[in-house]
Amino acid sequence: MAKVIDPSSNIEITDDDIDNNSKGELIKLAGKLRDRRNELNQLASEKASERDELNAKTREKVDAAQEHREERDGLNEDVQEHKEKRNELNAEANQLFDRVEELKEEMKIDEGTQIEDLEEEIEDLEFKQQTEVLDADDERELIEEIEEKREKLREKKDKVNQNDELEELEAEAEEVRAEASKHHQKVTELADKAQKHHNNMIEAYREADDIRDRADEKHEEFVEVQEAADQHHEDFVRVQKRLRELDKKEEEEEREEREQKQEAAREEAEEIYQKFKEGETLDTEDLMKLQKTGLL
Repeated sequence: MAKVIDPSSNIEITDDDIDNNSKGELIKLAGKLRDRRNELNQLASEKASERDELNAKTREKVDAAQEHREERDGLNEDVQEHKEKRNELNAEANQLFDRVEELKEEMKIDEGTQIEDLEEEIEDLEFKQQTEVLDADDERELIEEIEEKREKLREKKDKVNQNDELEELEAEAEEVRAEASKHHQKVTELADKAQKHHNNMIEAYREADDIRDRADEKHEEFVEVQEAADQHHEDFVRVQKRLRELDKKEEEEEREEREQKQEAAREEAEEIYQKFKEGETLDTEDLMKLQKTGLL
């Protein structure tokens, strides 16, 4: 990751700078450190705000992903319920169709030529009768064959049509199978919805990860800037401490100088006072010096 701040803009100081620079130089240095510290603190605040905003967006994406997860899980539960119902109905329908086949077997409906085959055979024979030239014997045999097959067809159809149980079973089986088909359609529909929520969940988590990575980068930038700001603050405090030490030293030197001057003035006044006691004449300046020291 590239550096957020230009190191050349930072203010660096050493112990020698603090110990050996003049008071004026230190005052200027403290001002630069303070300004740079404030500038870095402002930048750190901006980075923190950007990081917090990205973290908030990350939480939004995670919440959205969780909502899709819950929707998906709920739909999958519904899918499972419809699957179970579909399987139950298919099993019931299969049992009914098996019973239909048993009845057909009992009625010998499917023994020999099937109804559909008989119908085709009759159509073929009728077509032959209509299109071919036959002698009387052949045509009579053909007509007898057609009638024989028609009779078989009627018998098979009568058995089917006359058996109410078979018709009811077939209708019930078809109805149950249709109901199972509805549940299957519901399974497909709900499964598609669940898959969409799953895909949306994955996408939301992916976006959350991307945003979290950006937030982490902003946090690293914040740390970089804040550490630089803290260093400038520490250096500013060091310089301020040195300035206070220099101020205290100057005050002590000034106090010593005042005390020395006061001592010298007092000694001079005592000499003047001694002359006064010995009868010497004092001028105005001497009198003022005596007054200042309280000897007159």
